[in-house]
Amino acid sequence: MKKQLVISKRVIDDSASFKGGTMLKRFISSVVALPLLLIIVLLGGRYIQGAAMILSLMGLYEFYHAFRQAGYQPSAKLGYTYTIILYGLGFMDVGPTVYIAVVFMFLYNVLIYNVLSKHEAILDMALTFLGFFYVAFSFFHIALIASIDNNFFIWYIFILAWGSDTFAYFAGRLFGKHKLIEHVSPKKTIEGAVGGLIGAGLLSVLFAYLFRPSFMPYAFFLGLIGSVLAQSGDLIASKIKRYCGIKDFGKIMPGHGGVLDRFDSIILTGPFIYYFIFLYMKFAPIM
Repeated sequence: MKKQLVISKRVIDDSASFKGGTMLKRFISSVVALPLLLIIVLLGGRYIQGAAMILSLMGLYEFYHAFRQAGYQPSAKLGYTYTIILYGLGFMDVGPTVYIAVVFMFLYNVLIYNVLSKHEAILDMALTFLGFFYVAFSFFHIALIASIDNNFFIWYIFILAWGSDTFAYFAGRLFGKHKLIEHVSPKKTIEGAVGGLIGAGLLSVLFAYLFRPSFMPYAFFLGLIGSVLAQSGDLIASKIKRYCGIKDFGKIMPGHGGVLDRFDSIILTGPFIYYFIFLYMKFAPIM
């Protein structure tokens, strides 16, 4: 009995040590990553576009690698090639029509690849396209935002995504009782999700009040929808990891996982903010 207690104590100590080590790694990664992110966003323009391209390629690698572990064979080379083409055209500011054409051409190439393949490759090609659209094309909207606004809206991408995560975490810890979608993410609660919505909405209003008061009538709505998409992005990434049987997408950020682990809530938030900016700039002046 005494031996069993000693073993149990060792397991508890090891577990505590693991948690402590993970928290230390997360802290060190944040200390390094956050100032770097701040510098890149402040520099703006091409620096943000370049960073978005690097994140896209890294995230695309993680996505394809995850599904390879599940037994699929997406065409990574095709995905990387069109990601570089997309961002190359983005550096030249060729316009939205050309970007849509790139996505269509990528889809066409994926379908032709499947036709020419001697084995049943339809699921592999579907994952090839999904990875490009879900990761690279979504991240590309950060570059698009940087090309039209670098002083106000670009910050919303990170404020809404990570602010929503933070408020959801603390609301869940304090008030969480009812599971949100337990089979996808057992720790997430409805109370946490509501806390994330309200917190992101209020944070959005505060940011607008401090830096662009004229935007305040739209800020709470932007915060709410942005939070819904941020939390959805987190759940989508969790579902993919469960399907592929992995804990994290990668190890590039110690304590945080891979690019997709850290930026999963931004993947859907970026496109929404870009199209919101488009509508705001088009209709706000006459409202």
